[in-house]
Amino acid sequence: MLTLIKNGYVIDPASGREGRYDVLIDGERISRVEADISEEVLQQQAKETGEQLDVIDAVNQYVMPGFIDLHVHLREPGFEYKETIATGAKAAAAGGWTTICPMPNTRPATDSADMIRLVLSRAEQEAAVNILPVGAVTLGQAGSELVNIKELKAAGAVALSEDGKSVMDTALYMEAMRQAAYYQIPIFAHCEDKSLVGTGVINAGKKAKELGLIGISNAVEDIITARDILMAKESGVQLHLCHISTRDSAKMLALAKEEGLPITGEVCPHHFTLSEEDITSVDSNYKMNPPLRKPEDVEALKKALQEDVIDVIATDHAPHSAEEKAKSMGEAPFGIVGSETAFALVITELIEKGYLTPTQMVEKMSLNPARILGIDRGSIDVGMVADLVIADPTAEYTIDKNSFYSKGKNTPFHGRKVRGRIISTFVAGRRVYHKQA
Repeated sequence: MLTLIKNGYVIDPASGREGRYDVLIDGERISRVEADISEEVLQQQAKETGEQLDVIDAVNQYVMPGFIDLHVHLREPGFEYKETIATGAKAAAAGGWTTICPMPNTRPATDSADMIRLVLSRAEQEAAVNILPVGAVTLGQAGSELVNIKELKAAGAVALSEDGKSVMDTALYMEAMRQAAYYQIPIFAHCEDKSLVGTGVINAGKKAKELGLIGISNAVEDIITARDILMAKESGVQLHLCHISTRDSAKMLALAKEEGLPITGEVCPHHFTLSEEDITSVDSNYKMNPPLRKPEDVEALKKALQEDVIDVIATDHAPHSAEEKAKSMGEAPFGIVGSETAFALVITELIEKGYLTPTQMVEKMSLNPARILGIDRGSIDVGMVADLVIADPTAEYTIDKNSFYSKGKNTPFHGRKVRGRIISTFVAGRRVYHKQA
């Protein structure tokens, strides 16, 4: 099977290539990237060899390496009513993501080699995109006994995380970091001081007071961010800070980078798009962890992205059922879906407002995540696996949660006008998503 993508605007920071190029996919890999690849010659070649040639006109559209999401929740096994590997993968493909990393807070937790193999087996059978599972740090994510890190990595875990919580036993966590450094597997840190968060619901500020809700302070995140950076410095582990939401956490990441520490960080679209001031009622679609912060935090996150302090844009895609999210702010679970809205929010809030260039966007959504994981992805250069995405950066539309492929419809962005639409997503040369006209 040959696929020729004509006239697209290729953005590939890995090779330094940016501009109008044609891209030829031969089977699972990219065979040519040139200014002009003759369709007629390929048609004749296909006729002689009996191959099928598919020609796609991508004029006025971006052609980019497929996005890599370091932070999703697929809920399977145990919570299939919220999401499954199959539906989560479909949602990812619709959002331009070709590789996603599901977090371990399933039931049972992804805390053993057998569980890693189970996720990989189901993904191979059911997923439209690449699934690279993240293993837990402690058994059952109970925070009291370490997993067998060597076995988890050997089974296919690409990172370790206690996502949804922090490991509060500092000595135990230090041992996990030392072992992770030895086995060369990164730790993805959810930074939250459990003793401080209490029963908080949204950010501690004027909005919490106005709505009569218990707040979550910036210190809840910042204290553990500082702890984890210092522990990473001591242990030598590769540390990745998940869903940074505060200006001080961004500052601490900048200091860590100045020291040359192997520490990276991510921000989610909701944290650079919304602040606590956007919460107009006790709508639990605005309940997420970390919470929406103050406008000055939002601005600091945008600047940190712009200055390449924050390396990655990830979604923290967290689907829940409509019944769960219909509960009060105090009772509803934390989290929103994000796979299918991320690209549009990046275009609308960061590209069009001058915070990021298109090249920086691709770095943060594809190249940098690939480097953190140590995988041979994040480029559309010749010889690479053909994981790529075609997108129209100028398409205007209104986000409609009812069109989502995800089982979860829990989003604060329903009805929001945006620009930037995914047109097609390819995984190993196979088109796994196409936006119908």
